[in-house]
Amino acid sequence: MTRLAVLADIHGNLPALRAVIDDMAQYEVDQVVVTGDSINWGPYSRGVMEVISERRWPVIRGNNELYLLDYDTERAPAHWARFTMPPYLRAQLGDQWASAIAALPDTLQLRFRDAPPIQVVHGIPGDPWTAITPQSSAAQIRRWLRDCSERALICAHSHIPLERHVGDWRIFNPGSVGVPLDGEHSASYMILDGRADGWTLAAHRRVPFDTAPLLAEFERTRFTERCGVTAHLVIDEFQTARLQLAAYLDWKREHYPGRGDSFDLLREFRELPDIEPYMPPAYRGLTSALYRD
Repeated sequence: MTRLAVLADIHGNLPALRAVIDDMAQYEVDQVVVTGDSINWGPYSRGVMEVISERRWPVIRGNNELYLLDYDTERAPAHWARFTMPPYLRAQLGDQWASAIAALPDTLQLRFRDAPPIQVVHGIPGDPWTAITPQSSAAQIRRWLRDCSERALICAHSHIPLERHVGDWRIFNPGSVGVPLDGEHSASYMILDGRADGWTLAAHRRVPFDTAPLLAEFERTRFTERCGVTAHLVIDEFQTARLQLAAYLDWKREHYPGRGDSFDLLREFRELPDIEPYMPPAYRGLTSALYRD
């Protein structure tokens, strides 16, 4: 048997990663794999990459690694010009880590001797921006995985932990280590066991972490001064463990189309009695329970 720890969406949250490492010690894992979005959002992107590198964990890129690598290049979509966080992220990481991340793969195929191959992607095969969620239909998933020969898939991106069975595929999303969005301030990760007959979920873990060091580091690095309205919404996500930025953007598109960000709009958004109507459907009423089907 091979025992695999699956971590995803650490998002520069070093206190959460350290809590997970302490918790993992009880499982005697054979390997740890990191499923993208190790950086950005949190203020410790460099520290997270140092831990991953020191421990020689296999790691792939997610969409947040592309913000680092493609921002302010000809590859960047036009609307990225409005983004305020990539320069802050680049300052955290510096050229050396940017070069290391540039060489990371976008996908991995893990081939242990005693278990079937398992594919590792951030979103879906070939697309780190699209997530498999509880709302994804079986027909959608079959289309997304039609070229995936492996019958076990590890994915991430949504921050929603799940285990799904669709056709012959078994799909695992460990949730987010660094930015939980279900109202529970605890890191989420999975332990998988691989045997000749396939991969099974041995444990889905939730591990509390302290947000105080994050908030202190945000203040020390002048995050809100450098990144404006977006920074305040990111901090709100860490404090509430709920989706904020995407809800704000949807609210602004509906009520103030074409208008730029401002602190007046941020104040109005924060005064809303309920922001769930502006969240994507997968995040409305989201609880900390593992989704399984």
